[in-house]
Amino acid sequence: MDSYLNQNFDLKSKHSSDEALEKWRTVVGFVKNPKRRFRFTANLSKRYEAAAMRRTNQEKLRIAVLVSKAAFQFISGVQPSDYVVPEQVIAAGFQLCADELGSIVEGHDVKKLKFHGGASGIAEKLSTSTNSGLSSDAALLSKRQEIYGINKFAEPEAKGFWVFVWEALQDMTLMILGACAIVSLVVGIAMEGWPAGAHDGLGIVASILLVVFVTATSDYRQSLQFKDLDKEKKKITIQVTRNDCRQKLSIYDLLPGDIVHLNIGDQVPADGLFVSGFSVLIDESSLTGESEPVVVNDKNPFMLSGTKLQDGSCKMLVTTVGMRTQWGKLMATLSEGGDDETPLQVKLNGVATIIGKVGLFFAVVTFAVMVQGLLRSKLQEGTIWSWSGDEALKLLEFFAVAVTIVVVAVPEGLPLAVTLSLAFAMKKMMNDKALVRHLAACETMGSATGICSDKTGTLTTNRMTVVKSCICMSVKEINSTNKASFCSEIHESAIKLLLQSIFMNTGGEIVTSKDGRREILGTPTETALLEFGLSLGGDPQTERQASKTVKVEPFNSTKKRMGVVLELPGGGLRAHTKGASEIVLAGCDKVIDSNGEVVPLDEKSINHLNATINEFANEALRTLCLAYLELKNGFSSDNAIPVSGYTCLGIVGIKDPVRPGVKESVAICRTAGITVRMVTGDNINTAKAIARECGILTDDGIAIEGPDFREKSQEELLKLIPKIQVIARSSPMDKHTLVKQLRTTFDEVVAVTGDGTNDAPALHEADIGLAMGIAGTEVAKESADVIILDDNFSTILTVAKWGRSVYINIQKFVQFQLTVNIVALIVNFSSACLTGSAPLTAVQLLWVNMIMDTLGALALATEPPTDELMKRAPVGRKGNFISNVMWRNIFGQSFYQLMVIWYLQARGKAMFELDGPDSTLKLNTLIFNSFVFCQSTRVWLARQHNKRKNGWQFSPRSIPNHHHRIFGYICEHNAADIFTVGPKRGDRVLQHADRCCFEAGPSMKPICLDFVKNIKEALMSLLVM
Repeated sequence: MDSYLNQNFDLKSKHSSDEALEKWRTVVGFVKNPKRRFRFTANLSKRYEAAAMRRTNQEKLRIAVLVSKAAFQFISGVQPSDYVVPEQVIAAGFQLCADELGSIVEGHDVKKLKFHGGASGIAEKLSTSTNSGLSSDAALLSKRQEIYGINKFAEPEAKGFWVFVWEALQDMTLMILGACAIVSLVVGIAMEGWPAGAHDGLGIVASILLVVFVTATSDYRQSLQFKDLDKEKKKITIQVTRNDCRQKLSIYDLLPGDIVHLNIGDQVPADGLFVSGFSVLIDESSLTGESEPVVVNDKNPFMLSGTKLQDGSCKMLVTTVGMRTQWGKLMATLSEGGDDETPLQVKLNGVATIIGKVGLFFAVVTFAVMVQGLLRSKLQEGTIWSWSGDEALKLLEFFAVAVTIVVVAVPEGLPLAVTLSLAFAMKKMMNDKALVRHLAACETMGSATGICSDKTGTLTTNRMTVVKSCICMSVKEINSTNKASFCSEIHESAIKLLLQSIFMNTGGEIVTSKDGRREILGTPTETALLEFGLSLGGDPQTERQASKTVKVEPFNSTKKRMGVVLELPGGGLRAHTKGASEIVLAGCDKVIDSNGEVVPLDEKSINHLNATINEFANEALRTLCLAYLELKNGFSSDNAIPVSGYTCLGIVGIKDPVRPGVKESVAICRTAGITVRMVTGDNINTAKAIARECGILTDDGIAIEGPDFREKSQEELLKLIPKIQVIARSSPMDKHTLVKQLRTTFDEVVAVTGDGTNDAPALHEADIGLAMGIAGTEVAKESADVIILDDNFSTILTVAKWGRSVYINIQKFVQFQLTVNIVALIVNFSSACLTGSAPLTAVQLLWVNMIMDTLGALALATEPPTDELMKRAPVGRKGNFISNVMWRNIFGQSFYQLMVIWYLQARGKAMFELDGPDSTLKLNTLIFNSFVFCQSTRVWLARQHNKRKNGWQFSPRSIPNHHHRIFGYICEHNAADIFTVGPKRGDRVLQHADRCCFEAGPSMKPICLDFVKNIKEALMSLLVM
């Protein structure tokens, strides 16, 4: 079976091709209910439609760009437009309608933009300000919303409960059984009258309705869970200015006229115009498929919704929102395409296909054998051409039994059990601060053999403070008590340069919140530096007014530095840079000494500064070097900021404590067979100190720097990678290379954490991409499979535990269902062949089908994880889904059940002294009860599907353990001990129950005795019958 499944139903956990998705659909054979079976699979036709829309967008934008370039040549000749403002827009207090705004940005219409006065003119016509933004007055915002719409794309309406009932009724076999029930009702009433003749028909109808409503209820609850998760996925906030205050706002509350602040890694939330900013590069591939980034500035100010900032930062004026944008239309189409099906869903579709074909064969043969038996008896009696109503009903019953065998044999619930388990796990993981974006990630995380984790914010708290510094060659500790003396001991000119560097060369910002409090926005590193600057008495507003920013190069993880060029009040230009200590220090040739004078950087000074960097790093501090350079007047904003010739201002050491519980989580990962590696951009000594504190770096492990890692040959990497535990000063491509080597060369299942834009390739390459919810950029989140909402490594461990739980829960359900399938098929088939009739009727089989298809899935597929899961080795990439132990359990339990039922069929009447006209009916009832008791036992035994010891173990939240022991013993030995051997062995069962009560504690004994009393009464009634 495994080879067949791997050949036809093997799917990647990520980035599966359309051909692979199409392939398994064509292989799937007999499907009872396509609407239910394929409910949670991708709609490929909608995806093709979205791809066509992307191609159209690409062509439209290409033409628009060419037209806009041509328009620049004739911009002086712009004629007044014939645009007329609609009266409704004028009445609302605006001078531009939504369609005109849309045509300007989407069409890259430079002439129209120039005619309306550029970005500032359009802002005025939209009754907003590029500095203070919109007013927060609710009435004005409501009026603006009526004219321009909301920033949401159209979504398909959620299905109601009755839609799921209707879809459950689309099951072909249930429809055939329904038709059989109607015929049975008509013939039965005509033959025997009401109500005697209606029993069989009404029994089938009631069973069908029960199955349909239980199925619909389960499916409906699943859909509600997915709906809640979709809402969580869409909670994206952005920085905007309203009422002259910076604030966070949901992207769905944006309106034309809003001023949005965008930084590297952000997604453009609506169509808009560039207002101000530096070095802005836009990635439009999500909208157009073009991989080449687009430069956005005053000359090309058009910014389209859904594109991403690859570099730089800027302010944007929102012009068009929601379904008026191309992104809105594209997302509406993509939302109908759905998520890719998961590998387990596809694999279980394969299992269902195999069993379905076998079941269909058995059903046809069973029907043929039973009909042949009836026809043979009629031939012997010579009444082949004379049919009574009873015989017609019997023929109809044979057909119903055959159809019901197909109902039971084709396990439609197998693929849906995966979805049920995933929905349950995703909901619970949401409570544990992990948002799953792709269903397959839940499954794959359970097989993970390695985790490549960032340091900052994941292993550490991400709450940073400057605790040490080396300014003017003097090392000092920074705390609240010595800040005044700190300033007095450093030369005034050096303090001025330091404050200018801190407040002007920063990606953060100090703003006033709604309640008037000062708030620092930016990364934790920037926040720590700005707090340090404020503690030294600096005034950011004064610094910004004193000099003009000429050029900004934002920080990125490749350069590991950022820079700014300032125009000074007295004339002249000055560049400031900061970044990784050894990198920035390497570009310095001068330093400020203790007297505040600039002196050459000699060997002694370099050794002192390097020793200081190592000292800070060994104390697990993040080190940054700050430097400046006086530029010549010939510098242009088009030039790159120099990387050498700087004067070193100083080095700061920033403390970022390790998160509580990380060391324990790493130890659990090691026990679970998951290797944790740290990949960080920090200094190697800082990385090693943190890694040792977390328990990641062991005595036999290797810590290596990114540049050294890059230089290794493939042969060297083969020996090195298994021992690597820390990579410091890594670039994004180092992380990508490590992940690719682990996946392809070492065949590991790798999870990777990331928060920056440049982490996207590694997140995309990994089996499971884990983005940080707090520190992560939108680009990183878009590339990830799971978002860690609290940025905590312990949450990653929780995801792994839930992933294992999903995988094992599905194994439990598969083991349980395959056992029921085998027994139900063989019992009815063999009985039909040997006796000419089936002991399990259509109504009984429908009842069993409901137990195993829906209720069994609910019981087994939604079991929460236990700590025991993290004490076993991971499945890995090539583990067999149905293990040898599972096959042993399936065939062993099937054999046991078949022996019991066959013995009852052969010796049941003699054993229980059954005779008379209804003896067969009574025996069949006993067989059915035995069969149901066996399945009840199987549900519990399936929980220990891969163990060789006693299966009667239960979680603390379940009903009292002694109840399970009593009932479990009775269920397990009921058929074999009572029905097969008789009352004497039944007494042993009751004695065992009494012994369990005796062993119960004082508080549980009365409850157990009452429970046993009820069981005894039930058993006695069976024995007397």
